[in-house]
Amino acid sequence: MILLEKAPAKINLSLDILGKREDGFHEVEMIMTTIDLSDRIELHPLDDDDIKVSLESRFVPNDERNLAYKAAKLIKETYHIKKGIHIKMTKNIPVSAGLGGGSSDAAAVLRGLNKLWSIGITTENLADLGLAIGSDVPFCVINSTALVKGRGEIIQKLPPPPPCWIVLAKPDLGVSTRTIFQKISIEKIAHPNTSEIIQALMERDFLRLSNNLGNSLEDITLELYPEVRQLMNKMKQVGSSNVLMSGSGPTVYSLIEQENKAQRLYNGLRGFCNEVYKVRLLG
Repeated sequence: MILLEKAPAKINLSLDILGKREDGFHEVEMIMTTIDLSDRIELHPLDDDDIKVSLESRFVPNDERNLAYKAAKLIKETYHIKKGIHIKMTKNIPVSAGLGGGSSDAAAVLRGLNKLWSIGITTENLADLGLAIGSDVPFCVINSTALVKGRGEIIQKLPPPPPCWIVLAKPDLGVSTRTIFQKISIEKIAHPNTSEIIQALMERDFLRLSNNLGNSLEDITLELYPEVRQLMNKMKQVGSSNVLMSGSGPTVYSLIEQENKAQRLYNGLRGFCNEVYKVRLLG
């Protein structure tokens, strides 16, 4: 039996840093949702008690450093599974882009192996397990619009955003999340209005949502990587009324209600940036 799992990218509608925790992590408050840009995960049982990862990407390792590999190892060790698995990955989500591709791959493996091996783990316990792999993995396990707090383990589901298109653009560079977090000064960063975004989601108010998008990490990334600022300015020149960076960057995006306007923005960015996507929100 071969099991297929979709691993959708995430975007931050808001990202706020509240402070530094005693465990060394930062206390976050984020609203995230998923988009129709996904990696494809195939799970093939093996006769040997082994984990194998295969993919075509020179940017993503296929060994124990891969988050999907770590997910399989974690679930095998936690539940004493003496079975082997071959994880075949088709990468469509840009790497080191602020879109949670690696975390979503790991979450897809957790969900998939839970089904394939009939372990019977609840979604909530699966999300708790995923925190050992990375802070975004619990959200990716839940796989819907949510308010995320703590270091990623406190998740409150929210209504999905109002229907719209999203145009994403990624400059030709990767950003280290660790580097960005090391530059945080709580006294200097801007804080988004998270409660306004929650209210916009509750009321399915697109204008209110787009007017309150915010990311505390944006100024840090823009200072370190001027290419990201140039891309955001280009999006505004082409006609975008809201532009936000997702995660620690460098991907930036715009939410657009009408498809023809989304298509114009997509077309306008194609000559300026190699990686541009026009997709729907899932959430």
